[in-house]
Order: sequence, then structure tokens, then C-alpha cells
Amino acid sequence: MKRIIIFASGQGSNARAILDFFNKEGGAEVVRIVCNKPGAGVLELAQQAGIPTILCRKASLQEPDFIGALRSQQPDLIVLAGFLLQIPPALIAAFPNRIINIHPALLPKWGGQGMWGHHVHEAVLAAGEKLSGITIHQVDEVYDHGAPLLQACCPVLPDDDADKLAARVLRLEHFFLPRLIQFLLAQNES
Repeated sequence: MKRIIIFASGQGSNARAILDFFNKEGGAEVVRIVCNKPGAGVLELAQQAGIPTILCRKASLQEPDFIGALRSQQPDLIVLAGFLLQIPPALIAAFPNRIINIHPALLPKWGGQGMWGHHVHEAVLAAGEKLSGITIHQVDEVYDHGAPLLQACCPVLPDDDADKLAARVLRLEHFFLPRLIQFLLAQNES
């Protein structure tokens, strides 16, 4: 059974999509959920699913004890699913090529510090883009910069506001993220 650790900062809808997918498909389990915001919805989701959590601060992401706690779980993959803190080099080095992130836009546009949630969708709309979508990428030391693994598009419609576009992009996230995780875990077997 492959082992996944999810990092999330918000409600946890992508974490829920991952849990639901692997509960149905099998082959992997979420062994920890890491969160940096007390009271975030993802913590309640973890409690309901019986998944242990780690509540962290920004500084703790590079501390040897935190990295050791993650290593003890022997994760095959760490998935940033709406996690708003930058991953420090020490954590990236501890899990080389095993940390991925999902971003709610087509990178390299609309990425970087401050480009999350509605900020991204508002920027896409303000620019008059005809397409938006998601990017799932490897994590490196720069926000939203690592090698892209998958992009999926959706149209930006004439009557879209940030909420409407966000809902359309979120459907892409929930569909593609679990399936890409499944694919990456299978690649590690060969």
C-alpha cells in the first residue's frame, strides 16, 4: 500500500477528493495531514476520516524534528493540496522528487507568492484570458515553479466572475489530482 501525506491550509476539498478516490480505488492511503492553520476545515476532515494530523508553523517546516516525523511515515508522495506556505529547501531535499503541488491556474502565468484562491481567478479575469485551468507540478524552492506534470484547461466564459471560474477550476482539480497521484505512484513501482 502506497503512503501519501497531504499538506493543506483550508477546507480540504482536494484532500477529500484524494481520500474518496483511494477509498474506492485502493492502492494508496493518506497516512497524515499537515496543516498550518488551527481551525481549518481539513483538520475536521482528518478527524472524521481517522487520519492523524500535524499542526505546523512556517518555521517548523525546516526543523529536523518535523522532517523526522514525516520521514517516520515513509511517504511515497507528499501532496500540497491548497497549502499556502512555501516549502523550504531542507524539506525538499529530504523528499527529492516526491513533493507535488496543485495550482489553480495555467502556470507559468498567474503563479508566485500571493497568487492563490480568488487572487488567481481575479487576475485571470482581469487579463481577459479565454482559458484557465490547473497545473500540477513538482515542488522546488520557488513558488509555483517546479517541473509541470499535468495541465488541464477550462474556458473562461463571458459572464464569469471569480466564484464561477473558481468552481469550474475546482472540478478539474478534484478530477485530475487523485488520478495523477495514482499514476505517479504506479510509476514508482516500475
